[in-house]
Amino acid sequence: MSDYEAVRVERTGRVAELRLNRPDMLNAFDDVLVNELPRVLLELARDSELRAVVLTSTGRHFSAGGDMDTLVAGHDDLDVLLRGVDDGRRLFRAVADFPKPMVVVVQGSSFGVATSLVFTADAVVATPTTLLSDPHVHIGLVAGDGGVVAWPLSAGLARAKRQLLWGEPLTGQQAYEFGLVSDLAEDDEAARELGFELAHRVASLPPVAVQLTKRSLNRVLSASIHDVLDTSFYLEALSNRSADALEAVSAFREKREGRWTGA
Repeated sequence: MSDYEAVRVERTGRVAELRLNRPDMLNAFDDVLVNELPRVLLELARDSELRAVVLTSTGRHFSAGGDMDTLVAGHDDLDVLLRGVDDGRRLFRAVADFPKPMVVVVQGSSFGVATSLVFTADAVVATPTTLLSDPHVHIGLVAGDGGVVAWPLSAGLARAKRQLLWGEPLTGQQAYEFGLVSDLAEDDEAARELGFELAHRVASLPPVAVQLTKRSLNRVLSASIHDVLDTSFYLEALSNRSADALEAVSAFREKREGRWTGA
């Protein structure tokens, strides 16, 4: 594998662990991670000996989601904003169309784009107290970087509307009951063990059958991606140009309530 800054890959037999590896940044999806992840997934997809991938992260939390500095930069510079849209579209497609089984183990909290990517996986392992959310609307943005694709397919449209419009977190237990999480474990250590157990079990099955079934299932995601992903990304970009988006960043950093103008 190539050397990467934001991720690490470790191989155990026919299973690889793909780990988000910047706990000091809460594994936020900045430009580095957004561009590295599709490249490493392409390398893993081309590894003919590999049968399954476990996506994990380092630190107390899975991921803080999008990076606020990137949001501000996109507000100030249209070229930066459009590049971010293109990079984000590429990232979501790379994860959603990965051709081998992927298990995600979520610890702590997962926010925004990270949660959308988690919900495209083939198995999601969490604990009852894990928190999963997409709070885009809280920072003045459309939930456009994959949430409108991933949430409805797993939880149904009504539940997706309830979560994405209010932007409130779900516990792992609630997400399991809604069909967003496939497996629950008692604690983070047990979740990790279960995630690797699931990966090794699927890796032991006939690979042609498994991987062609995975490619078939990817077409379900692909249909929704074709219908709504690009539109939702551009609507998020439009919302990023609003005054409310900048105010949301300021309010978050200053630990105060936002003052919304609708402009």
